[in-house]
Amino acid sequence: MSQEAEQEQSDRKKYEFRKVIEDLKDFEGSGTQLVTIYVPDDRQISDVVTHVTQEHSEAANIKSKQTRTAVQDALTSIKDRLRYYDTYPPDNGIVLFSGAVNSGGGQTEMVTRVLESPPQPVESFRYHCDSDFLTEPLEEMLADKGLYGLVVLDRREANVGWLKGKRIEPVKSASSLVPGKQRKGGQSAQRFARLRLEAIDNFYQEVAGMANDLFVPRRHELDGILVGGPSPTKDEFLDGDYLHHEIQDNVIGKFDVAYTDESGLKDLVDNAEDALADAEVMKDKKQMEEFFEELNAGDLATYGFEQTRRNLMMGAVDRLLISEDLRKDVVTYDCEECGNTDREVIDRRKSTPSHSCSDCGTNVEATEDDREDAIDHLIEIAEQRGTETKFISTDFEKGEQLYNAFGGFAGLLRYSTGV
Repeated sequence: MSQEAEQEQSDRKKYEFRKVIEDLKDFEGSGTQLVTIYVPDDRQISDVVTHVTQEHSEAANIKSKQTRTAVQDALTSIKDRLRYYDTYPPDNGIVLFSGAVNSGGGQTEMVTRVLESPPQPVESFRYHCDSDFLTEPLEEMLADKGLYGLVVLDRREANVGWLKGKRIEPVKSASSLVPGKQRKGGQSAQRFARLRLEAIDNFYQEVAGMANDLFVPRRHELDGILVGGPSPTKDEFLDGDYLHHEIQDNVIGKFDVAYTDESGLKDLVDNAEDALADAEVMKDKKQMEEFFEELNAGDLATYGFEQTRRNLMMGAVDRLLISEDLRKDVVTYDCEECGNTDREVIDRRKSTPSHSCSDCGTNVEATEDDREDAIDHLIEIAEQRGTETKFISTDFEKGEQLYNAFGGFAGLLRYSTGV
C-alpha cells in the first residue's frame, strides 16, 4: 500500500473514531454504571473474559439495585462481544464501552461500542466503571502529531502558543509597558532612552518566561520553535538569550509577521511554510490553495454536497476534500409518485425532516434506513472510483472557508464536467 493510501486510511479511521468518541462523551449514567475496558493486543481474550466474569460477580455486592443491574448488564454485553475474538485482540488492541445511559424522561437505554485497532497501541489493560465513559486515552491517541512552539512579539504585545499537528492553539499573551519613542517633557533624552531599554528588557524577560513555562516541560517532545515579529524585535529577543538554554537550540526559524495578537500565530505558521514542509497543516494548505486556484482561474474545482457527489459518480474527482469538523448526515428521499430521488444534508444530531419532491411536490417521508453519514456516503463512492480523500483542518483561513463557505465538501477534478 502506498504512503498516500495509508495516510488516507488512517485519516478515515480517525474520523470514525472521533464520531464514536463524540457520542460517548455525550452519554451519562445515573450512577457509576458505565463500563470502559482498554485491552492491549498482547492480552489474551480468555484473561479479559475471566476479569469481566469476576467483576460481574463482585457487582452483586452493589447496594443499589438499579446500579447493580446496570453494571451486570453492561458486563454481560461486553462478555458477549468478546466472543467474536480469538486468542488475542486485533493489532493495537481494542476498547470496549457499555452501559445504561440516560435517554430522557427518567429512562435509560443500553449502549455498547467496540473500537478495534486504535491509531496507537493500547499500552496496558484498564478497567473503568463510572458515570461517564473513559475516552481520554483514545483522544490522546487521535491527537495530531507534530509539536511546535510559537512565539510572536513586538514591543507592545506578545502571544505564545502551540502548533499541534494541524491545530494552532494560543495559550498565553502579554502587553508591554514600553513607552513610545517620544519622551515626556522634563526628561533628558539619555534618561528616557535608558528607561525605555529597561522596559524593553523587562518585557522580553516576561515573554521568555511565558515561553519557558510552556515549552521547557515538553522540550523532549518539541519538533521546533518558531519566532515571529517585526525586525529588529524578534532579532533582539533571540540574540539576547532570553529563552531557557534547553529550548533556545530548538528555534528552527524567525519570520516577519505583521500582527502579534492571536492572528499573528496563524501568520507565523503561514510564513514558516518551508520550515514546516512536513507538518500536517502545510499539506492541507497546499490542497486548498490548489482548489482556490482552480475555482478562481480554472475549471477543475467543484464544491457543495450534491455537485461533488455528481462529479464523483462520473469518476471525475481526483481528490475529495472534506472538512475535519464536518458532522452531517445525508437523507435520501425516493418519491413513489414520480420516481425522483432527492437528497438533503442535515446536522447529524437533528431528526429526519419530511420533504417535498423537487419534481412533483409530493410530500416524501424518510426512515432511519434512508439516512447515513454524509462523509461515509461520499467516501464509499470515492473508493469505487479511485478518488483520493483528504480531510482538511479548519485551523487556517482557507480551511475555515471550506467548512463555512462551501459546506465542508469540495473536490479537485480530473477533467472539466460543467457540473
